[in-house]
Amino acid sequence: MKHTLLIKDWLSSFLSLLFPRCCVVCGRPLAKGEECICTECNINLPRTNYHLRKDNPVERLFWGQIPLERATSFFFYEKGSDFRLILHRLKYGGQKEIGAIMGRYMAAELLSSNFFQGIDVIIPIPLHKKKQQIRGYNQSEWIARGIAAVTGIPIDTESILRKKNTETQTRKSVFERRDNVEGIFELQHPETLAGKHILIVDDVLTTGSTTLACASCLVDVEDIRISILTLAMVE
Repeated sequence: MKHTLLIKDWLSSFLSLLFPRCCVVCGRPLAKGEECICTECNINLPRTNYHLRKDNPVERLFWGQIPLERATSFFFYEKGSDFRLILHRLKYGGQKEIGAIMGRYMAAELLSSNFFQGIDVIIPIPLHKKKQQIRGYNQSEWIARGIAAVTGIPIDTESILRKKNTETQTRKSVFERRDNVEGIFELQHPETLAGKHILIVDDVLTTGSTTLACASCLVDVEDIRISILTLAMVE
């Protein structure tokens, strides 16, 4: 057994020399034990720390519109910043595992603040089936997988469906974004979510229109409570 482990360790080191794993932010080779981003980039990640602030800017986006318990985003998405590559590689680079890794990092940091306390189920923002077939995966679901791995909270990908394949939200105004996502989600079997505390998970928060459209499907469910968590938010 020990001999086998030594061979695996040697093979892993040899493959790393030929095909080094690199930080998605700075491009430098990752050290043993590092995943996705290097330690230096992890330290410098522009965290919002909004999970430590009640009535934070993310929560304010949804005040008075849904039965909100709490909401936060993990880090700031800034145009021109190398940290934007985390989202770009996840959404457009086919690197779905980035979602799970960053989901784990995010959940591990938020865990001590009791952000996940009382949450019954995670619902990642669904993609339309055509878009998911083209991309090959739902990036929000992969972020949710990372969160679930740390928290043990189950994921539900069946209760909310995306029934319209909308245009991209990029370059749309606030009003255009709201019109673009109006009525695009549909709730299935609402009785199964009655009395539950739902965590809606998405990749990036801009105006909150897509997240709000998804959460609005749940407002008529009996005794529903909603929290929101995104990997990034546009500053």
